[in-house]
Amino acid sequence: MPQLEAHDWAPQLIWLAICFIGLYIIMAKAAIPRIGGVLEQRRDKIASDLDQAQSLKHETEKAIADYETALAEARAKGHAIAEETRVALKAETDKQASELEAKLDVKVAEAEASIRATKDAAMAQVRDVAADIAGVIVKEMIGGTVTKAKVNAAMKKADAASA
Repeated sequence: MPQLEAHDWAPQLIWLAICFIGLYIIMAKAAIPRIGGVLEQRRDKIASDLDQAQSLKHETEKAIADYETALAEARAKGHAIAEETRVALKAETDKQASELEAKLDVKVAEAEASIRATKDAAMAQVRDVAADIAGVIVKEMIGGTVTKAKVNAAMKKADAASA
């Protein structure tokens, strides 16, 4: 192997030094500045993206806060509208209930008057029927006839005594 022979080492070392120095110069003058520029651009882009992300995060937080505020206001308005509607419906219901109650009171009064009139008419007929029955009973028991005037006078006397 030629690399292990001692008399070939000197030319190999010289070519190694020439290649190393040449590659070093090429890297120092061309490749490293380009790589540095790319790294600098990348660092600037990352910093810009982070700043933009931070800005968007703040905008998002502000939008969320505005949304929550608007939502709270909408809920408050909804509750207020519901309360107003409930109060209005209660007032309307109370009004209708009082009107209905007034109508029912009128009908009850009319019904009571009708019942009273019917009762009075029935009581008047009961007196006549009672007078007729009393006349028949007296006729059957005593055997005589009794006039309606006498039966009515006796019934009035009995009513006065019981009252």
